[in-house]
Amino acid sequence: MSGGVDSSVAAALLKEQGYSVIGITMQIWPDSQSADGCCSLSAVEDARRVADKLKIPHYVLNFKDYFFKTVVEDFINEYKNGRTPNPCVRCNQFVKFDLLLKKEKELGADFLATGHYAQIKCPISNVQFPMKEFTLLKGKDKKKDQSYFLYVMGQEALRHTLFPVGNLAKAQVRKLAAKYKLPVANKAESQEICFVPDNNYAGFLKKYIPQSFKTGPIVDEQGRELGRHKGIIHYTVGQRKGLGLSGGPWYVIKIDKNSNTIIVDKRNKTFGKEVYSSKFNWISGIVSKKPIKGSAKIRYNSPDSQATLITEKNGKVKIIFKNPQKAITPGQSVVFYQKNMVIGGGVID
Repeated sequence: MSGGVDSSVAAALLKEQGYSVIGITMQIWPDSQSADGCCSLSAVEDARRVADKLKIPHYVLNFKDYFFKTVVEDFINEYKNGRTPNPCVRCNQFVKFDLLLKKEKELGADFLATGHYAQIKCPISNVQFPMKEFTLLKGKDKKKDQSYFLYVMGQEALRHTLFPVGNLAKAQVRKLAAKYKLPVANKAESQEICFVPDNNYAGFLKKYIPQSFKTGPIVDEQGRELGRHKGIIHYTVGQRKGLGLSGGPWYVIKIDKNSNTIIVDKRNKTFGKEVYSSKFNWISGIVSKKPIKGSAKIRYNSPDSQATLITEKNGKVKIIFKNPQKAITPGQSVVFYQKNMVIGGGVID
């Protein structure tokens, strides 16, 4: 229970359906007292008030050290290396559907339920062509679908997870929150990374990697210096605005952390059709040796685009898009679908 409307309604729905529900909130960030987002001190209090309203037990689990080691350190190191990470994916992989899932079993619970907008389909045995695995599907509300962040789940996690609001639209969830008279029914959604106060990436990262704020050259592909950057931490591949260069438009096409250099070009050379991932997670646990046709996306807010997935001999996955994709960014995730089913995904190399 994050203290938001989605997980609160998820708990209410499960109780209404006859489940014995326990509310759990993760405390994951040492500075949570000064933050207002997910898992902050105020969010913990909101979750507690919802649990009181639903008359269910509520526990706060201290995951601070583990969260810092598995999520925050990776976030810092990726930016340090000129990459753009996705901490929500790491949190799902290591914290929610690993450590928290283990805690759930220790409490004697059968399932871990969250407020994610996604769906899980159970195996079917009494049909002509039985489904042997659990499948992860997109949420019914296409605008809120969060399956992109959940590709890290495996069969064990899917077996013990419930997504009670996955078959609902956000508007329906709001109405249910009002119906149940939950104290967070009108609470605004947090759009920030939970451990970055005020969404101030630069201010957060400067504490840990001040060297990444060192100024350096902005050059074209021929190595001619066009200007100076304010530190590689402020830039990402595909960026056009905020470069401070004349005669543009200019696009960031590469970040060289070793030489502390930003490389730009007047043409947006960040368009590409091929994406590679050496750490690709197959939802089924089965690696396809044959090419698969479907669709893929290279960031959460991108539309699906027709693509073919190929597993190479070294185990690395190559995804070839039918149409060029803009700003393929190392550190972000590529997720592959067939219709509304998630086949798997991985971090972009």
